[in-house]
Amino acid sequence: MSGDKPTELPSEAELAEMSRDDLVKLGTKMDGVEIVHYEERFPVPGTRAERRAQRVVATWFMISALSGLAFLGVFLFWPWQYEAPSNEHGHLLHSLYNPLIGLFLGLSVVGLGVGALLYTKKFIPDEIAVQQRHDGPSAEVDRATLVAELADAGDRSGIARRNLIKRTAGLGAGVLGLGVAAVPLGALIKNPHADSETKASLWHTGWKAEKGEKVYLRRHTGNFHEVSLVRPEDVEPGGFETVFPFRESERDDEHALVAALKRADAPVMLIRLRPNQAVTKRAGQEDFNFGDLYAYSKICTHLGCPTSLFEQQTGLLLCPCHQSQFDVFEYAKPRFGPATRPLPQLPITVDEEGYLVARSDFIEAVGPAFWERKS
Repeated sequence: MSGDKPTELPSEAELAEMSRDDLVKLGTKMDGVEIVHYEERFPVPGTRAERRAQRVVATWFMISALSGLAFLGVFLFWPWQYEAPSNEHGHLLHSLYNPLIGLFLGLSVVGLGVGALLYTKKFIPDEIAVQQRHDGPSAEVDRATLVAELADAGDRSGIARRNLIKRTAGLGAGVLGLGVAAVPLGALIKNPHADSETKASLWHTGWKAEKGEKVYLRRHTGNFHEVSLVRPEDVEPGGFETVFPFRESERDDEHALVAALKRADAPVMLIRLRPNQAVTKRAGQEDFNFGDLYAYSKICTHLGCPTSLFEQQTGLLLCPCHQSQFDVFEYAKPRFGPATRPLPQLPITVDEEGYLVARSDFIEAVGPAFWERKS
């Protein structure tokens, strides 16, 4: 095709009478395009080589679809909960969860990409075109010729008559899309009112007492199965440590001992202020502390990072992720940064044996806000 531009443009009536081939030729001329080389991959349709190439491309799209389905299956149904090494079968299944998620999602993406690349290499005509830069003509002519050129490119690619490739490509892309959507939706959609009386709901944490059982403050020694309870004298004035919930019914349950340390809503900062430190308490929570000991959720109310840095002199808790600061001298009220709500306070006391225990669960949901939250 020549790259010489037409001297006269057709009228709208003439455009309506033109065939698609005529519109393609007109469009290339108006765009100043000259095709210097054009070669069909399979000049004779239906040959063995073409069918073989089609099966190869379809195979990759099918690999993408099957991998996407496997990803969804693992994501939704695989036993992801932690199992202690003593339960060999359960621990093995748990340890395979993340590798399988990554493997099948990666295969789904790779299969779709390789299939698209192979289709381009094996079926799209080999073409070299040269185009001169110029200002475009009228919008009506542009629209008509552009549509014709796109339709012509689709026909020349052969995608319209290759149903196997179209179906497998659509299947692979569709399943991958479902997998991509399942990741955020599966993690975020949760009804806060469902099972609202259990410690598994958004309204309660692992500190919720069940059947009247006492909930102790337990430190993490690095050994998931060791139980180290906390007494008031264990924390020096001006010091702090992170504690987790523990029940006597969990002492011989390896799974429960580990799960209590891994729960996202479980970490609590136990802080002992210096004697005679002036403190402003939150209304309705004046008796949540035990002497100079105060317990606050470690989960930042901004985005859920750990507020793990404590400055003794100023009484500020710092979240290292986005630099929110909470004033322990004033009921962990935010002083700086993006957080807008105080850290929830855990009511604590000492039992008859001198161990620190939780008097109840938090009276508000911990962590970042969600749509039903009013605090």
